[in-house]
Amino acid sequence: MCGRYVLFSDPEMAEIREIIEEVQKNNPEIKTGEIFPTNKAPVLMLNGDKLIPEAVKWGFPDFRGKGVIINARAETAPEKPMFRRSLEEKRCIIPSCGFYEWSHDGGPKTKYQFNLPGEGVLYMAALYNDFAGERRFVILTTASNESIRKVHLRMPVVLTRQEMDQWIDSYQGALDILQSSRPELVKQLA
Repeated sequence: MCGRYVLFSDPEMAEIREIIEEVQKNNPEIKTGEIFPTNKAPVLMLNGDKLIPEAVKWGFPDFRGKGVIINARAETAPEKPMFRRSLEEKRCIIPSCGFYEWSHDGGPKTKYQFNLPGEGVLYMAALYNDFAGERRFVILTTASNESIRKVHLRMPVVLTRQEMDQWIDSYQGALDILQSSRPELVKQLA
């Protein structure tokens, strides 16, 4: 599961800084730093033939009326009524500087940040929809690969740069990504 991620406007990360600055033009209250469920954060969405950043709230309203749903399982999203239409037509990408998970090995919890090796930017596959006039997103998760399995059994569907267009442009391409192995990640104490 992905319950928190990080988005810093670090001067060395020009790619992330540009996304944040673009969104802040219309949404000065946009959240940066550690992103929590229900925060409004930058999301990359297709507008014509170009990916543009937009401020979107994290979490679909729970159908039971309590809280929000922040993740969608890649394995079942194509069949679930809450996610099926979004997967077909409303895919987006979450820019980040990594995501957090906590160890659950019986001892004190340890917070780790996960990233792609040698990269300051990590993109995650997501879905969006509109609820009562408000745009919201969920992050897709999949079974953990070896790089995270000792910390958590689930991980976000991390997109490589080469997969970003495929995720956005093609429903079949998106399904192929959801069924493929995700890249190995590196962890560090957060």
